[in-house]
Amino acid sequence: MTETELRKIEPTITIDARDAYCPGPLMELIKEMRQQPVGSIIELMSGDAGSAKDVPEWLNKVHQEFLGVISESDYWRIFSKKIIEI
Repeated sequence: MTETELRKIEPTITIDARDAYCPGPLMELIKEMRQQPVGSIIELMSGDAGSAKDVPEWLNKVHQEFLGVISESDYWRIFSKKIIEI
């Protein structure tokens, strides 16, 4: 998705993990991904640069959909969609 398309998304839930460091943001996403129903769109806000790389890799590994990343001035907004139960 383009950044413009990502900015129009209304996520099911937003996780604010900007104060957490690796692997905190990913662990918070995993917890939430397990709790949300299939079809949910999850936005993860992270101040850890590694999240922009680690999260898409994890999503691919567990067969979830990575929608994209928006880089803000001091954090990243990472969007994913739960497509199967985990």
